[in-house]
Amino acid sequence: MGVTAKVVEQAIRVGYRHIDCACDYGNEVEVGAGIRAAIEDGVCKREDLFVTSKLWCTFHEPQYVRSACERTLKDLGLSYVDLYLVHFPIALKYVDPSVRYPPGWFDDPTTTTCIPANVTIRETWTAMEELPKAGLAKNIGVSNFNCALVRDLLKYCKIRPAVNQIEIHPYLSQRTLREYCQSEGIAVTAFSSFANISFMIFSDFAKNTPSLLEDQKIIEIANKYNKSSAQLLLRWSVQRDVIVIPKTTNENRLKDNLNLFDFEISGEDMATLDGYERGWRFADPALFAKFPIWH
Repeated sequence: MGVTAKVVEQAIRVGYRHIDCACDYGNEVEVGAGIRAAIEDGVCKREDLFVTSKLWCTFHEPQYVRSACERTLKDLGLSYVDLYLVHFPIALKYVDPSVRYPPGWFDDPTTTTCIPANVTIRETWTAMEELPKAGLAKNIGVSNFNCALVRDLLKYCKIRPAVNQIEIHPYLSQRTLREYCQSEGIAVTAFSSFANISFMIFSDFAKNTPSLLEDQKIIEIANKYNKSSAQLLLRWSVQRDVIVIPKTTNENRLKDNLNLFDFEISGEDMATLDGYERGWRFADPALFAKFPIWH
C-alpha cells in the first residue's frame, strides 16, 4: 500500500468521513485503496463516507463528461461519488486517457501551451446533470467559479450546484463570493486553508509569502485557546459555515485538524484574522496556464 492509501486509511480511522480527491491529483487509485482497506477492516461503511471528485478541464466536452466520471469511479473502486465538481471553469482540448492520464494543463507536457476547447460551461453542466440521473454522483457542483459564473449557471441549470469549492484563507477571504453562494443555498468548501503552503514548489510568490502558520500574532491568538495556528485558521473558516479540507500526511496533525469544535474564536480575534486580507491568490490559472479566470 502506497503513502496516499495509508494516509487515507489512517484519516478514516481517526474520524474523517469527507475525502476530497480529483482526476488531476493523479492518486485516485491510491485513495480508493485506502477507502477499501478501511471498509474491509470494518472501520466504516461506504455510506458513512462523503467522497468528492472533480471533472478535469480536458473532459468538458459533453461526450466526455460521463466517461471521465466513470474513470474516476473505476480508479476509486466505487459505484458512485457523493459529489462531482467541475474543477475549473476552463475547457481544454481533449486528451485521450490512453495517451496520458491525468492529462494535466498542457497539450504537450514538454511545453507550457494550453489549447482551449470550443465548449461552453452550459454544455458541460448539462452533461454533468446526467450523472445523478445515472446514479454515478449523488450531487454535482463547481470549483473555482466566481460570482458572475455562479449567477449565470443558476439562470439555466436544471440541477443547482450543491457546492462551490474555492481558495479561502485570511490572505484571501472571498467574503462577497462566499456570502453570495451561501445566500443561494450553495455550500462553500475552502481549499488551501493555510494559504501558500501547497504552492511553494510552484511559485516564487508563494515561496516568498510569509507563512500564516508561523505568524507570531496568529500563534499568540491560537495559544489563548490552547490550539495550534493550523487549528485556528481552520476554525476561522468553520465559524463562517465554510467546509474545510486540510491536507496532511502527519498522523498527529490529522487528529489535530479534526479537533476544531471545542472552542469558538471571539469576535475581536475573528476581526484580527480578517485584517490579514491582502487579495493574495495562490491557485491562479493566470499564473501558470494563462487563463485569467479571476481577473
